[in-house]
Amino acid sequence: MKTLKMLVLVVAITFSSALSASTDPIKTVEPNPVEETISKLLKNPSFEFPEGLTADVEITINENNEMVVLSVDTKNKAFDSFIKNRLNYKKLSKEVISYQRRFKFPVTLTKKR
Repeated sequence: MKTLKMLVLVVAITFSSALSASTDPIKTVEPNPVEETISKLLKNPSFEFPEGLTADVEITINENNEMVVLSVDTKNKAFDSFIKNRLNYKKLSKEVISYQRRFKFPVTLTKKR
């Protein structure tokens, strides 16, 4: 009986270690469609700006899968206008499930070198 219990324990440990070793811990993360679309839309600004211009932007997504700019926290009026013109009512590249959710993110413009 003691031998049978030991054999069952060894088999259980062997199978559990084999199963845990065969799992794939690497998870592929899909890019966020909001971030993806915003980064594309804010490329190549059409105005001159000082180095390191920043703003805090808050948006929401409406039922038509469009971004709606709620606020832009910056002191530079040209940068404020640029963000609103480029993002307001632009469609996202992929469908977003959570409508009316607010997204707040920093935007920093840097010059190409």
